[in-house]
Amino acid sequence: MRKRLLLAALMLPLIAGCTSLLMGGSYEKKRQGASSSLVDFLYPDSEVPPTVDDQMPSLALPLRVGIAFVPTHQPEDISAAEKQVLMERVAGAFRDRPYVASIDTIPDTYMRSAKGIHGMQQVAALYDIDVMALVSYDQVSFSGERDSSLLYWTVIGAVIVKGNTNEVQSLIDTAVFDASTAKLLFRAPGTHNAQSNATLVDSDRELRRLRSDGFMAATDDMIVNLDTELTGFRAAVENGERAEVAWRDGTGGGGGLAIPYLAVLLLVGVMRNIKCRRS
Repeated sequence: MRKRLLLAALMLPLIAGCTSLLMGGSYEKKRQGASSSLVDFLYPDSEVPPTVDDQMPSLALPLRVGIAFVPTHQPEDISAAEKQVLMERVAGAFRDRPYVASIDTIPDTYMRSAKGIHGMQQVAALYDIDVMALVSYDQVSFSGERDSSLLYWTVIGAVIVKGNTNEVQSLIDTAVFDASTAKLLFRAPGTHNAQSNATLVDSDRELRRLRSDGFMAATDDMIVNLDTELTGFRAAVENGERAEVAWRDGTGGGGGLAIPYLAVLLLVGVMRNIKCRRS
């Protein structure tokens, strides 16, 4: 009996030590991130942005649109396949617009060799593009050990199994420029924030899943905002704001839209309403 009590007394400091490790307070999160900066691309080497005049850009309808990812020289968390899917979704937001003639997705190789506003305009000239939609992203992930670690007793003693908490913040942004003047016509951001808990063994796999899902969810949000911005831009142009437009065959002009264009928009709106009611 005395031997058992002595053994228990000797084990108390060990158990206490494990408990203090288990309940140990705060932890420092590990931060990782990847991004492509629109500002760094347009104004490299801390270049001062040029003075923007008040003159509205003149757009010839129907528009030839180019879509490209802003290049980055950092390791990327987004794959080439994910980029292609994202650009196709951006293209889809433009595709049903009656004032859009064509949409080109521009490969990374062309954008990596471009630099600054002049580089963007050179790529636009190469593809004969009127409007350039530049897609950029920023994703930051945090990972750290949870305070709620688990203490398991096995035949070889106590084993502490720590868990991890993962958080990923994602931003996808589409900025649309008039290629000839490099003026920003409008932009549409999309954001997403996600958290999850995982065991230490599964932490990396869970973090990769959160990153991939975060890009897709942020893209969903951006597409909704892009559709809203495209509709708002059309309304602004009709009111003589943001840009002057004219059809390439010479019809219309000034601050308003051409009558044939308005007729097409009205027809598209009616057909969409009929489709929505049927569904």
